[in-house]
Amino acid sequence: MATNAPTIFVIDDQEQVRLAIGEMLNVFGFTVETFASAEDFLKTIGNGRAGCVVSDVRMPGMDGIELVGELARRNLSIPIILISGHADVPMAVAGIKAGAEDFIEKPLDDAKLVAAINRALSRVFSEQDARLSQDDLAERFARLTPRQAEIFDLVAGGFTSQAIAGKLDLSTRTVESYRAQIMEKMQAESVAVLVRQAIRLKRISP
Repeated sequence: MATNAPTIFVIDDQEQVRLAIGEMLNVFGFTVETFASAEDFLKTIGNGRAGCVVSDVRMPGMDGIELVGELARRNLSIPIILISGHADVPMAVAGIKAGAEDFIEKPLDDAKLVAAINRALSRVFSEQDARLSQDDLAERFARLTPRQAEIFDLVAGGFTSQAIAGKLDLSTRTVESYRAQIMEKMQAESVAVLVRQAIRLKRISP
């Protein structure tokens, strides 16, 4: 797995709320980190970390809307979904104007939150893909060894690590090692990004 796979950063001053959101997102397969304040989150975030923030609006200290502005000031292009139990139209408008990705009222609808996160991550990855020129993509692929290129095609084709291991007479651990090397060389944050790269390289059909 790529070391910079997307993480969902949950920020809420109420421990019970942030743990409940974190547990729910874990069930949906997301990697989650939780924080009691925007200030705590800002101590850990940097340009190298991909993901999405789910933050309460009303918190002691820096609130969610101020966090949106602070991330913009730091040129950190990580999407933020704001949540609040006291949502009103002016607050929602202020959050979106500040640059928030979405605004969801508590009590949270799990499906709505997951859909909003998926939309945000999809947009981020699409923008990253657009910034990567075709020449750059081809150059990265050219750096793969013949075996890595073979496994790249199989991963993009939907084969699991176990299936690839059986097909190539390798151990699953060896295949996982190759996958990690491929993700690093291709700078792919997830298998979904790798698949889009394979389509652009015409290794598979859309």
